[in-house]
Amino acid sequence: MTTIWKYPLEIADRQTLRMPAGARLLTAQLQHGHLTLWAEVDPAAEPEDRTIAIVGTGNPMPVGAAEYLATAQAWVGHLVWHVFEVFS
Repeated sequence: MTTIWKYPLEIADRQTLRMPAGARLLTAQLQHGHLTLWAEVDPAAEPEDRTIAIVGTGNPMPVGAAEYLATAQAWVGHLVWHVFEVFS
């Protein structure tokens, strides 16, 4: 049986999240002012590392293959971040 887990994100170019293998990344949004990612996971699966990139509007895209996940806005749209999963 799968469960939805949330993962707090740092506003950083790249970060590694440890989550159950095969997790399906659902979305990223601001929750209580903090960028958060939600994923559908099988809690019984072995853990694996996933790489997430946060790209501000006007900043360079991550190098390598990346899959878009979501866009989140803060401060009434003055800060806009685009969230990608990066594959090496």
